[in-house]
Amino acid sequence: MATVVPPVTQDATSAKGPTAMVFMNMGGPSTTDEVGSFLSNLFADGDLIPLGRFQSYLGPLISARRTPKIQKQYAAIGGGSPIRRWSEYQSEEMCKILDKISPETAPHKPYVAFRYANPLTEEMYQRLFDDGFGRGNGGRAVAFTQYPQYSCSTTGSSLNELWKVRTRLEGKRGTGEVDPIGSIKWSVIDRWPAHPGLVDAFAELIEAQLITYPEEKRDKVVLLFSAHSLPMSVVNRGDPYPAEVAATVYAVMQRLGFSNPWRLCWQSQVGPSAWLGAQTSDTVAGYIKKGQTDLILVPIAFTSDHIETLYELDQEVIGEAEQPGIKRAASLNDSPTFIKALADVAHEHLQSGQVCSKQMRLRCPGCVNQKCLGVQRGIRKRRTRCDLAFAEQNASPGASRANFSVPQQTASLLAPSMNPNTDGIIDAEAEIFRNERYTTQGSHEGEAAATLAGGFTSHRPRADDRTPLLASSHSAIAWPGQADFADLPWWKRPSVYWMLPPFLLFTLAFGGTIMPKLNLINNLMCRRYFQSLAMTDPSYSDVPIDYGGGKNEQCDVPEVDKLYTSFTLACTLISGILSAVTSPKLGALSDRYGRKVIIAATTIGMLSGEIITIVAATYPETFNVYWLLLGFAIDGLSGSFIVGMAVAHSYATDCTPPNRRNVAFGYFHGCLFAGVGIGPLIFGQIVKATNSLLVIFYVALGCHVLFVLSLAFIIPESLSKRRQLAARQKHAAKKAEEHWPSRSFIRHVRHHASQFFAPLQILYPTGEGSSPALRRNLVILASVDTITFGVAMGAMTVIVNYIKSTFHWDVPQQSYYMSAVNLTRVSCLLFVLPAITRLVRGPAASRKPLPQTGCDGLDLGVIRTSILLDTLGFLGYTLAHTGGIFTAAGCIAAIGGIGGPTLQSALTKHVPHDRTGELLGASGFLHAMSRVVAPIIFSSIYYKTVDHFRQTVFLCLAITFGLAAVLSWFLEPHIYLGDYAHEGPRVSEEEAED
Repeated sequence: MATVVPPVTQDATSAKGPTAMVFMNMGGPSTTDEVGSFLSNLFADGDLIPLGRFQSYLGPLISARRTPKIQKQYAAIGGGSPIRRWSEYQSEEMCKILDKISPETAPHKPYVAFRYANPLTEEMYQRLFDDGFGRGNGGRAVAFTQYPQYSCSTTGSSLNELWKVRTRLEGKRGTGEVDPIGSIKWSVIDRWPAHPGLVDAFAELIEAQLITYPEEKRDKVVLLFSAHSLPMSVVNRGDPYPAEVAATVYAVMQRLGFSNPWRLCWQSQVGPSAWLGAQTSDTVAGYIKKGQTDLILVPIAFTSDHIETLYELDQEVIGEAEQPGIKRAASLNDSPTFIKALADVAHEHLQSGQVCSKQMRLRCPGCVNQKCLGVQRGIRKRRTRCDLAFAEQNASPGASRANFSVPQQTASLLAPSMNPNTDGIIDAEAEIFRNERYTTQGSHEGEAAATLAGGFTSHRPRADDRTPLLASSHSAIAWPGQADFADLPWWKRPSVYWMLPPFLLFTLAFGGTIMPKLNLINNLMCRRYFQSLAMTDPSYSDVPIDYGGGKNEQCDVPEVDKLYTSFTLACTLISGILSAVTSPKLGALSDRYGRKVIIAATTIGMLSGEIITIVAATYPETFNVYWLLLGFAIDGLSGSFIVGMAVAHSYATDCTPPNRRNVAFGYFHGCLFAGVGIGPLIFGQIVKATNSLLVIFYVALGCHVLFVLSLAFIIPESLSKRRQLAARQKHAAKKAEEHWPSRSFIRHVRHHASQFFAPLQILYPTGEGSSPALRRNLVILASVDTITFGVAMGAMTVIVNYIKSTFHWDVPQQSYYMSAVNLTRVSCLLFVLPAITRLVRGPAASRKPLPQTGCDGLDLGVIRTSILLDTLGFLGYTLAHTGGIFTAAGCIAAIGGIGGPTLQSALTKHVPHDRTGELLGASGFLHAMSRVVAPIIFSSIYYKTVDHFRQTVFLCLAITFGLAAVLSWFLEPHIYLGDYAHEGPRVSEEEAED
């Protein structure tokens, strides 16, 4: 029905035509294939669907979830919306009439611009250029909104989009980029709710439907006027839409002589938030219950048929009511009266010489929309859509900004020939953005990022550089940890052996799901990529993706690699940043309230993440892949596995003498890498047997539940009530010392900002008894530990993606690789490291609980050797061209895993036992930060080099290990922060709890 618009053949800068008549509406998908993009545009618009600062995140999730359902609805009405066909027909017919009744502005050229569907506003603007408007040719255009009643969410949103496109394509004229004379001059028909022609058209269609009822019933038929609803948040700020719809309804009823009872109701509510009611469906159902079954639905805010009339009203409301007396008045569509009304509205506008209606110049009283524009002297205000973004100021160079008014802002749409007040206009929008400063002030008002659990007592710790390597039995100071539980029966006495078997379940769940989750993400991103191809190329034939763990060779392309890398980076950032904030807090809390409750909280967080993964994997068509981000957020808030490992090390510290601590830590690292090694092997076989990735997430869920139950009913608490209370007393005393009755706002902000890095204070002790050697050791150990952990984190997802895309391994083959590497690491942690410790220190030393003496020569030797092996392993990754060599290089790097527990053990040997939770919390903080920074760096390197030399990232990782190796040679043995504190002031248990 659409016709080709002929090119402009006359001078478009003359006082007379041509005039572009642009019909503006929300639009609708012409085919079911366009539904996805239509909903994406719809839910990205905060004016219509206000989702606040989460718009860019929730919008795509909601649209993706609703797409299948809405596609079925459009299929039910013929496979697409007819709104484009009707809009093009109406605009063309109107222009024919306009050419006759307004020859001075002829010829009138019809255009259609939709907000959310094709033809989009930018496409319309390009057509204007093609037809000779703008770009130096000038020309007049009228934005004729096909929403008879104005709303900031509809008319305002469409006009703002038009302004943004105009600014981008024709330049900000206030900056002098484009001569105003040569650009398109716009004016706006922004509302026409009670125009006599519109009222007549509605009345005729209602009368036509009333005739279908028996005469005796005719005057009793209830007229239900139905309009698209709005969120109450929009209505409550003063949006004029409800009042203007009511004005249309009243004018129509007046035209009908109030012949029938009538009501106004609202439809098309989206989401759980409050919307303007009552809803049309509820209203119809309510009248049916009351026995009123003769109803005519009148779509009073729609100028043509589309899904709201053809599906929502006809099929849902009327169809489900199953009452023959419930009917709908025909839509305006091709009504000759309506077409004539459109021409009359346009003619009156062209003859008036107005830019817009006076009503549009009045801003909503309670506007909170930051996109809307308005100016007051010296401040930035949030502005309503009524202000628009069509802004040119009719002002002299010396005009005050305080004199900016909305009429001046809207003046940019009018050609000089149509309004004598617009000569010499400039772009107020450009002026606004030049003069305003969008700055915000705020402060970090919450708790500090970490609280030092033990506080700073009044003692002066000292570092003793003279402690011998092996203390004699008669001179050794008793280790205080063994006295707390000496009188308890064996089943209530804490030991690493109580924790290790259940902890293995924790690590199995963690390690066993790494590869499947990454493969699931890869498959989902691959699906997303090929869906995007199908949307842009309807002839594209998609290849099915195997979600059962098989090979998906069609996904081994750089485009999918980049999507996968970007998404996993986002996951890492979310979890890492949140855990960076929570891990030191949780580590410090474990010193005051026990280790088990913190480990349980961490496990429950990971358990919640598995539930989200199960839901997202079970219903990939309903739940977007971005739902997985919520699971990573919960994981980060609960501290992630970083806190689980740190607090498990604290548990081992509580019940293990310093000289045996590296072996105990090795057991926990052995459990971790046994889980990471055996877990993929076991879960890989499960995937192979069941051909389903989903089953393993149920298994992981069960492992987490068993671990929590073990913590609750089997594993003894390692931190006695006495030590917990002492830690709370120290914390209460420190908080009391830090309290200032009054301080300035700036000092308050500085204090809270500095607290973010407060956990790191324990790594740099000062005062009497400390020494530069102690501080150097703590800083270097923490740095080397952070580097090695960061490299491991940064390499994890890169290695998975590298072996998948380079060697084309499926999930079982990837699991075999992970198992080989991690079993090598476990063997070294469980057998090689204890054997070396026993060989060097002797069997007697491994049995005696020796006092704190700092790290010794063995610790330093193990650390340096492990870093060297890690460096060689990553160099091997760089040079490996086959899967076998790559696996061998991984095993060499895995032997270097003995350095991890040794580093953690060496750190704890530098501080008193009652501050190990605080120290390991600081270590957890650094781990969390490296978990954020390292993947960004190394994933970015991989992302940038994947098309050229994929091994670049492994070379960078090897260089990073080389830096850690250099730092390790600056460590000194036998440095220790002593604990010679006298008791501080006593506080009650109630005060300590606070």
